[in-house]
Amino acid sequence: MVQKAKILLVDDRPENLLALEAILSALDQTLVRASSGEEALKALLTDDFAVILLDVQMPGMDGFETAAHIKRRERTRDIPIIFLTAINHGPHHTFRGYAAGAVDYISKPFDPWVLRAKVSVFVELYMKNCQLREQAALLRLQLEGGQGGQDGAARESAGLLAELSARLAAVEEQAEALSKQLDDESADAAAVATAAHLERKLTGLRRALDALEPGSGGGAPGLPAQG
Repeated sequence: MVQKAKILLVDDRPENLLALEAILSALDQTLVRASSGEEALKALLTDDFAVILLDVQMPGMDGFETAAHIKRRERTRDIPIIFLTAINHGPHHTFRGYAAGAVDYISKPFDPWVLRAKVSVFVELYMKNCQLREQAALLRLQLEGGQGGQDGAARESAGLLAELSARLAAVEEQAEALSKQLDDESADAAAVATAAHLERKLTGLRRALDALEPGSGGGAPGLPAQG
């Protein structure tokens, strides 16, 4: 049974958390609530998350400060952050969101379908990344431990590499489709930032996978952290 990804929802207003849960429930993943920046940072100490939906306007530690703490931690700095805000203060405010490390910045009220589609891509990328890392670890064990039956191990490793490559190609295709879809809907900075983030992560995964190919000279390196 495939383990579900966790999505962190951060908002000081319970009704907003309820609305986000209603929108994202169709993804059938684990939704974790946090009603403050401090509570979000506490949750991030013990759990791994595919993506964080972070409200900007919160009493005490606001979204920008919370994001700064998240990006300073090695464990959490690569987790994608989508900022949600009820107030549009113009380009400068939006730029501050991207400078704080957000991959997207969405003003309320937002289109539920668009938000769900964007979150689903980060969830899919997270799940595929986890699968690739697990299977690459298995491949390393096979490559390092095979003294006897090397021909059989080589054939099995080649098959596993082909499966890994196919799975990554599926994610690359999905990310490309989303990028085109976002370009069709709007050419704002959010679409550009999301596409660029996905491209960087997928490029890193593809490079790591290529290094596992026989004759690459790259040995069997670990895959990059999710983000």
